Amino acid sequence: MAWDIQFRKGVWLPQVGWWLDARRPSERVLVSHAHSDHLGRHREVVCTGPTARFMSLRLPSKTRREHILPYDHTERLTADSQVTLHSAGHMLGSAQILIEHEEHGRLLYTGDFKLRPGHSAPACVVPSADTLIMETTFGRPRYVFPPEEDVVRQLIAFCRQTLADQSTPVLFCYSLGKSQEVLSALAPAGLPLMLHPETFRLTRLYEEAGQNFPAYREFNREEASGHVILCPPHARNAISHLPGLRTAMITGWALDPGAKYRYRCDEVFPLSDHADFNDLLRFVERVRPRRVLTLHGFAADFAATLRARGIEAWALDAENQLEMALTDSA
Repeated sequence: MAWDIQFRKGVWLPQVGWWLDARRPSERVLVSHAHSDHLGRHREVVCTGPTARFMSLRLPSKTRREHILPYDHTERLTADSQVTLHSAGHMLGSAQILIEHEEHGRLLYTGDFKLRPGHSAPACVVPSADTLIMETTFGRPRYVFPPEEDVVRQLIAFCRQTLADQSTPVLFCYSLGKSQEVLSALAPAGLPLMLHPETFRLTRLYEEAGQNFPAYREFNREEASGHVILCPPHARNAISHLPGLRTAMITGWALDPGAKYRYRCDEVFPLSDHADFNDLLRFVERVRPRRVLTLHGFAADFAATLRARGIEAWALDAENQLEMALTDSA
């Protein structure tokens, strides 16, 4: 019997009575990672230890019941199902959620994931599954990232040249996950680094979990000159009055034409903590599912790509009836 899978600001699995990454406050939720678009104020959660720690900072609660599971450790979820968390490679604590049900088989929910090896998160694991629910942010063929070592080399060159010009390089990157990846990637360059206070606090939590970083300081406006500053995009006003700024956005969307004008930056660099198009295809090939449901980004496009390859696939958060009609009439 097939899984009953419903999307309502999160994925609802009525056959086990648990949500996956619900956005609204819910009773029981399996949480893949601690980015805000995957969290809510829930009564009971299953997650990794680092995710619970980040949640305590971002969504503190005295009543939330937390079941902490280490990677690759299987626990009973219901009387007829069990759950295992596997590394997703997206950020510290990020997990894919594998549910094995006696009647419905193996269901794998990726959450956000990345196959490419990173500096600040364990490598992605690829379990087999009958049903796959996968994140497809970069689900169009044009989103293929260049080799990371080339992008990092260009990023370091940007920082060094900006400092040599007696200007201040500011790298816009999300405070949780992306900033720590960028910080680690910059380590060989020996650059003087400052972190926005929000990024600073979260980086300290990474260090508590055993992660090592190059030397850095918390942002200080009076002493910012001569430093590379890592700042969340939403906090750009905090640095906007510094003299001689040169800014760069660190994002997979840097591959879009005109990205630096859209982000109002001097440069953009395509470093991402998500799978690109080729890795999405590789992931499906390795999981070998009978059915794929896609979520986020170009979900409908990627589902259509999989169907063209003979795989049953549908976008979970899109209107598939319209998509089917357009496909049938083409």
